[in-house]
Amino acid sequence: MTKIWYVEDDAQISCMVKEYLEERDCQVMVYDRPEAVREAFEAEKIPDLLILDWNIPGGSGMELCRWIRARWRELPVIFLTVRGDTRDIVNGLGGGADDYMTKPFELEVLYSRILALLRRTGGSPGQILVCGEIRLDRSRMEVRSGGRKVPVSQTEYQILLLLMENIGRTVTRQSLLEQVWDSNGSYVNDNTLTVAVKRLREKLGHPACFRTVRSFGYRMEM
Repeated sequence: MTKIWYVEDDAQISCMVKEYLEERDCQVMVYDRPEAVREAFEAEKIPDLLILDWNIPGGSGMELCRWIRARWRELPVIFLTVRGDTRDIVNGLGGGADDYMTKPFELEVLYSRILALLRRTGGSPGQILVCGEIRLDRSRMEVRSGGRKVPVSQTEYQILLLLMENIGRTVTRQSLLEQVWDSNGSYVNDNTLTVAVKRLREKLGHPACFRTVRSFGYRMEM
């Protein structure tokens, strides 16, 4: 499921966009103030894509875009605004946005641009898994935590992938041993998994969403 944040203070427009995108298997979170978006980012939650209005109470969409881009260079950003002058479009794209749409707009066109942008950035729907501050990109086999890239081994990546694909469900130690090691024809003892998980946790910065179910397995919780 593609996670999209939409920064828009017009409730009628945001409700329309949210309803349309959620019918297409997107998870949409709407914010009407820039400080709320900053708080969400600082809590190390990262969406797959951001839709941003220029004129928002308590700040400027341009200022917010620059703030985000300085910290998350690869996050896809689309401006959706009434400001359609050539100078505004040039400034918006120059300020860090990946695409720029003006109001009024067609929902079908917005969705098509979202899909196109996700394809270009390697974040096509279903390829990016997010839990708390952890973001796993299956198309790039890349892991990020709090916006920083985390170097992981192939084993660590496979452990994390299995857990991220089963968010909210416990993955047993036996299942991890069978799917990560036995599938490659390698036999290891139980302690090998314990060490690998400990190392992975350390690299990720001991995230709160990464839980141990004692004597049974592990689970990722939102």
